[in-house]
Amino acid sequence: MIRSGFNGRKSNFFISDCTTLSCCCHFFFTGLIIATAFHSLSTKSGILYAADLLGAGIGSVGILFLLHHLSPEYSLLLLALPIFLLSLWLGRKKQKVIAAAGILFLSTLIFLAPDFMKIRISPYKELSLALRYPGALHLNTFHNAFSRVDIFKSPAIRYAPGLSLKYQQELPEQIGCSTDGDQLVALTGIQDKSKFDFLSFLPSALVYEIGHPEDVLIIDPRGGLPVLMARHYHANHIQKIESNSLLVELIKSHYNDYSGHIYAQNTSKGLGRTWLKSHSCKYDIIDISLMNSIPSGVAGLSEDYRFTVEAFREYWSHLKRDGFLSLNLYILPPPRHALRLMTTLVEALRDSGINRPDQHLMAIRSWGSISLVVKRSPLESGDIDRTKNFSSQRMFDMIAYPGITSSDSNVFIKSAENIYFNAFSQIMDSSQRKNFIETYIFDISPVYDDQPFFHYFLKFKNIKDIYRMTGQKWDFFIREGYLLPIIFIQVVLLSLILMTLPALTRTRKSPKSGPLKNKMPILIYFSLLGMGFMFVEIVLIQKLMLLLTDPLMAISAGLASVLIGAGIGGFLSSTCKRLRKPYSILVLPPLIILYMYLLPIISKTLVHWPLAIKFPLIALIILPIGLFLGIPFPSGMKILGETQQNLIPWAWAVNGCLAVATPILTMLISLSYGFNSIFWIGAVIYLLAFVSIFVYQKRMKIPAR
Repeated sequence: MIRSGFNGRKSNFFISDCTTLSCCCHFFFTGLIIATAFHSLSTKSGILYAADLLGAGIGSVGILFLLHHLSPEYSLLLLALPIFLLSLWLGRKKQKVIAAAGILFLSTLIFLAPDFMKIRISPYKELSLALRYPGALHLNTFHNAFSRVDIFKSPAIRYAPGLSLKYQQELPEQIGCSTDGDQLVALTGIQDKSKFDFLSFLPSALVYEIGHPEDVLIIDPRGGLPVLMARHYHANHIQKIESNSLLVELIKSHYNDYSGHIYAQNTSKGLGRTWLKSHSCKYDIIDISLMNSIPSGVAGLSEDYRFTVEAFREYWSHLKRDGFLSLNLYILPPPRHALRLMTTLVEALRDSGINRPDQHLMAIRSWGSISLVVKRSPLESGDIDRTKNFSSQRMFDMIAYPGITSSDSNVFIKSAENIYFNAFSQIMDSSQRKNFIETYIFDISPVYDDQPFFHYFLKFKNIKDIYRMTGQKWDFFIREGYLLPIIFIQVVLLSLILMTLPALTRTRKSPKSGPLKNKMPILIYFSLLGMGFMFVEIVLIQKLMLLLTDPLMAISAGLASVLIGAGIGGFLSSTCKRLRKPYSILVLPPLIILYMYLLPIISKTLVHWPLAIKFPLIALIILPIGLFLGIPFPSGMKILGETQQNLIPWAWAVNGCLAVATPILTMLISLSYGFNSIFWIGAVIYLLAFVSIFVYQKRMKIPAR
């Protein structure tokens, strides 16, 4: 399979910057409108805030429905229509003319220039590179709320990961399948079954050569090659779990005969480990592929709950007594993915009561991929002998098995350092493991659900060494998604400029303005609210991902619950005087900590329930904390309107700037300390917010109400 290039990176950055600026325009004018509304109607801030958040909460669910039926570009056009229609209904003559012109312009785009709205895939993505080959042909594009999938033909598609050099025959016909412009896999045509011998020459065939494939579970088969592998070895029952529901639907509806009906039966959608929690079945083989885990811009910052210690414990518990777990991944230099997989596996086995993980694990490598096999019971001499024969006949190298020596490795694929053999040996040796992990140039420590960033390997202290190792090119850091700290610094600097500009401008002080020291507590208050709200909201969404399995579903459920709850809280703050008192903020810190401990318990309880029941239950569970999150902001706005109304736009800007910077800060903290630490930080922030508003009321001599 092809890999993305990085020529012309500067032009790509320019396009990205222009896109970012164009997206900012919408939010700029939206912020301007809301700030004006708060300034003019500060006494009704609770109702304004409630309307804003209730609309946002409903929109976060409504967008799922919209994207399920329309492509993203046409969804954007449709979202613009309500604004124009409201202007036609409520606006003055001039506004009605502008709205009518806007509707006419949108209609023209849709009917006369539909290509203008089509999203252009970056020329540096794998899909674009594959389509540049002579004879390449784009066949179709499919959308849903989760992803975009493109089907195409190209000479670049030759999908047989790690195929032995001893196989000299042609591969079956294949068509390419790309998710979001990357993650290329292939649909393999079954019309000529005489060409399917190549399956026996893949490293991933090892588990079928040494195991007994009666009952097989395949997690994320994507284009279906693992399914064809299981069929090739005559597995009796094959269960498939695919996390990308769009891929399943389009193959069933458009390429069912071509692919051999791979998803026609025994197929479930969602996260494999979550599905296993609600089923008690056991398997001879559980096959998981990491072939799609390829760095692509933000890969290092993407959560992946499939490859954590808790996930491997779940897989392990569903193996039969002599069952095998098979893991297959590309070799991507410098070595890090396979090493982290090993450390996480070893830790999972130790947590499952296996004192000698090295007695259960074997690994082989080809020129381009690694196959790891873990057996539920200790490996026997017969398992090792069959693995040796399989490897030698196909010119694969052994890199791990009980009792392996350096002479047993580095036979067919020679390297000066024999990196993988040496690394695996140290990871499986309990006396060397800790030191090896600590001294290795990349972070390859085990991954847990609280820090599910399997693809994030950066150690900041080793940046210079990594830079030299990768040929002194920054492309590696871009590809791995390691620019987040730089982006955070940019956002913070820009936010500081925007937040301090009002303080630097010379305006005549109003009688109520007073010195800057009287303004600072209330500005700090709104800053803390922006940070605290985002900290809690983001982690609540993260905690729902394992329960709902679909990231977009978790985001929608979390956002809708928090925002609608906050909207209700904003409305209640305008009607109930007691809720407007600063002391109401003190409910939040213990409530946040309570949810930190409560959500995992709820997740375990609801995991077996159908989605139609889980979704509304989650909304009811999240609603209370959302309600209290929505009270402090409008309460502060009302106080500010009564004391220093001219500060309202400034307070809104400060709140917004910190709300933008906080998600990036959340990721940075989570990478090092986990998501639970964010809950604690959120609790402390709301305590500080209480102190800030209390100090402000004292300085402004506002009587208790």
